[in-house]
Amino acid sequence: YRENTNIHEAKMFFKYYDIMKQNCYRLTKLISNIVDMNKIDLGLVNANLVNNNIVNIVENITLSVVGYAELKNISVVFDTEVEEKTILCDQDKIERIMLNLLSNSIKFTKPGGSINVNIYDGEDYITISVKDSGIGIPQNMLDKIFNTFTRVDNSLTRNVEGCGIGLAIVKSLVEMHGGKVTVMSKVDIG
Repeated sequence: YRENTNIHEAKMFFKYYDIMKQNCYRLTKLISNIVDMNKIDLGLVNANLVNNNIVNIVENITLSVVGYAELKNISVVFDTEVEEKTILCDQDKIERIMLNLLSNSIKFTKPGGSINVNIYDGEDYITISVKDSGIGIPQNMLDKIFNTFTRVDNSLTRNVEGCGIGLAIVKSLVEMHGGKVTVMSKVDIG
């Protein structure tokens, strides 16, 4: 009987240990995002603009999430109008932008859904599109989602995690590159 009790206690310990560890990671990520947002707001973060092949950067970061998305039964497709486009950009910041956008798409897309990443060449500029078949965003929230701490679902029973900093960081980093971020969405369409 004592041996079974010890096994049960050990299982309970590891269960709660894993929960605590996961919550510590979440808090660390949240604190890091808040610190980064404050640094950006204070003008302490600058883009290190150098010539980079933007197609290669976006393709590599997109392909890096394919395996994770497949675990959730979500397909990720990358396509481009141009195979190579050299622009002045900060590779680390472009990767962070794309990871935030892809993370949101994966978070809000149900199993069986899809995410399409496309690059369109406007000669003097490029357009990077991240389109998903996710839950969509209500019309009254479209102009607010890039504000710090804004969440579409503020209920206590939300189905996904997040604190509403990711898209604010995306907006700041895109603007740091002289770019503009926009959203088009319909509820239940993506």
